[in-house]
Parts: sequence; C-alpha cells; structure tokens
Amino acid sequence: MSHSTREWMRRSKGAAAMRIGLFFGAFLLAEAAQATTMVRMSLGEMSQAAKAIARVRCVSNATVWDAGELWTLTTFEVEQTWRGTLPAEITVRLLGGHTARVTSSVSGVPRFRPNEEAILFLEPEQNGDFAVVAWQQGTFRIHRNVRSGEETVTQDTAYFATVDAGTRELAAKGVAAMPVATFLNQVEMALSGASQVTK
Repeated sequence: MSHSTREWMRRSKGAAAMRIGLFFGAFLLAEAAQATTMVRMSLGEMSQAAKAIARVRCVSNATVWDAGELWTLTTFEVEQTWRGTLPAEITVRLLGGHTARVTSSVSGVPRFRPNEEAILFLEPEQNGDFAVVAWQQGTFRIHRNVRSGEETVTQDTAYFATVDAGTRELAAKGVAAMPVATFLNQVEMALSGASQVTK
C-alpha cells in the first residue's frame, strides 16, 4: 500500500469519526432540549393544583446546601391572598442557586429580585416552605405602567414554547400583558369551575 493511499485512509477514518461525534453530540443536545420542554398547564389546571395563590413582593434571597443539592430560599412579603391562608411572609424553595464558587442553573426554575412583585401559584412543603406550581408556569410577573399606573401580569412562559399534553402541539401560549383585574377574574372563574377560563 502506497504512502498516499495510507494517508487518504487515515484522513477518511478521522472524518468519519468526526461525523459520528457530531451526530451523537447533536443527538444528546436534542435529547436534553426535549427533556427540558414543559408540558403546558392551563390557568384552570394551575388554579386547581395550587393550595395557595398570592400576590407577593420579593424581600431577599439566600442560597443553601441540602442533601447535596444547591437551593435558593426566596423570602416574600404576602400582599394579597387569592386562595388559601398564608402568613405575612413566606419562603419559597427553588432548586439551584449561586455561591462564591458554584453556580447551579436549572431550566424552568424561576428567579426573583428584591422588590419585584409577582403572583405565584403555590403548594406547601413538609418543612413549612413553599414550592411554585409548575415552576415558571406558575410565576406571573407584575408590571406597572409608569404613566397610567395600570398593572399587568406576564407569565414566565409567555414567550417560549410549551407542549400541549393532548395534541403534542409545541407553541408559546402563556399569559402576556393581561390586566391584573382581568387575571384575577380568570383565576376566580377557574376556582369556581367556570368553563370560560383562558387556556
């Protein structure tokens, strides 16, 4: 076998290995993307699943280690309670967080800044903390128009695709820029079992 033939075979094997590597890399990325795709919950489903629904203001964040996992404990002042009974302050436990040496980011988990207002769909945990129903889906940020003073809510998942469990449709269909009063009305209808709830 000539030197040129051996060199051609060496390069061909290298190119084939690279193609295989790229294929498996793309496959793993696709699998990872699929694994983090959320199944869409309607406002009615979340309203029924939540043990408490409240308008809150973020007070502070703290990061702790627990059972080998990094967690963010966010303290909220409860401004209004729309469902359930809550104390004046609650702590919401969120997977992931940031320390001086380690950052743990979990897709779909919301994060909050001090003084930020939101409406949260909550479920209690055994230790007295709370979790957010469906993570970002159960998080609705409040925005206030500086000129008119009008308040609106926008769901964290308003602008990225979630999957419809029935049709398997992938689309962005979250609540966006809805007046707070309208949103409260939608939640009240959901809790009363009304069929007109936005999905």
